[in-house]
Amino acid sequence: MSDNPKVGFISLGCPKALVDSERILTQLRCDGYEISPNYDNADVVVVNTCGFIDSAKAESLAAIGEALKENGKVIVTGCMGHNPQEITEVHPQVLAVSGPQQYEQVVNAVHDVVSPPAHDPYIDLVPAQGIKLTPRHYAYLKISEGCNHNCTFCIIPDLRGKLVSRPLGEVMAEAEGLVRSGVKELLVVSQDTSAYGIDSKFGLGFWGGRPVKTDFYSLVKHLGELEAWIRLHYIYPYPHVDKILPMMAEGHILPYLDIPFQHASHTVLKSMRRPAHAEKVINRIHKWREVCPDLTIRSTFIVGFPGETEQDFETLLDFVKETRIDRVGCFKYSPVDGAKANALDNHVPNEVMDERWDRLMEVQQKISAEKLQTKVGQKMTVLVDEIDDARVIARSPADAPEIDGRVLITTGEEIEPGEFLEVTITGADEYDLYAEF
Repeated sequence: MSDNPKVGFISLGCPKALVDSERILTQLRCDGYEISPNYDNADVVVVNTCGFIDSAKAESLAAIGEALKENGKVIVTGCMGHNPQEITEVHPQVLAVSGPQQYEQVVNAVHDVVSPPAHDPYIDLVPAQGIKLTPRHYAYLKISEGCNHNCTFCIIPDLRGKLVSRPLGEVMAEAEGLVRSGVKELLVVSQDTSAYGIDSKFGLGFWGGRPVKTDFYSLVKHLGELEAWIRLHYIYPYPHVDKILPMMAEGHILPYLDIPFQHASHTVLKSMRRPAHAEKVINRIHKWREVCPDLTIRSTFIVGFPGETEQDFETLLDFVKETRIDRVGCFKYSPVDGAKANALDNHVPNEVMDERWDRLMEVQQKISAEKLQTKVGQKMTVLVDEIDDARVIARSPADAPEIDGRVLITTGEEIEPGEFLEVTITGADEYDLYAEF
């Protein structure tokens, strides 16, 4: 057992926050700290918080409280750290609070609590890909920070600032390193992935000894040259997104788009300050599917946004029925401290939100079940995530980890996580597929 100081770590929130946690952990590991899997052996515990909505803040405060109770020495960072008083009023015992992306501050806070050991180049080895919190076979690739949109329900620009894109060469170097380390799937994330490069005016960078343009198309094209599944998240349906559909149809990247439409009513979208119109989006989706028939679209919607009428909600239902989106997540509107939507009139009663959520998910469940039933009898390439007793749990190209469905495989073969398998689909329910190997 090493005598090096040990750090416990709790990571909450979205995949972007998970990447922040990985960066912090990588630096701490480089500094000689060990990562403790439990409270008892940790010299200090770091909690990376989420502060997007009230329920996320409550979860973060509860996690901080548990860490204080079980360990006593707690450092807080992340989105909720944007307003330290929210944390210290509830938990004045925390040792330090820092905000999102403040990697140096949180690492320095750990140094202040327990000094790092003297560096030993022979034993203090960190994997080239850094410390990852995901399984070995997939990883999130964050391409930018911040957001230029001013959605009235969101405070991300206040928490994380305006859009700042990473240089394409830097992104590609990280992606190559991850694939070399054994990663089979890269999940591209940011606040607005298809806006990549706008802030730098699509300037030239370098990768592999050649000049490359820092824009969305070039990013996707070069990622598609790697030997891995490439999955795109948080896409706004800008016109230039059309250009990547042929790459999906040709198999260079996964035929999967995660697009948070949020609503379909023009009135509600205007109140949200969302840059989209349902009629144009419907036509775009039909054209995308003409180019790439296997395209899977995932989206999220908000019901009960202030001012949403029954007619607005019916427009949203019609949109879901017309587009037959493959994967849908639905959220009931929740006020966020500091969001402009809080000042809007005609807030929707909770019981109305509950009823609308039920109706939308009932419609979507039927669409999902019908779509998955068409997969029965097909052969499909899947990526194995885990082995649960005698059952293999995998994902198809249509399934992102933790948020979409699964492929449940019956087999007597010895299978390991991270393997690609060719399976035959034998059954389906509302969200999952069943297969044989």
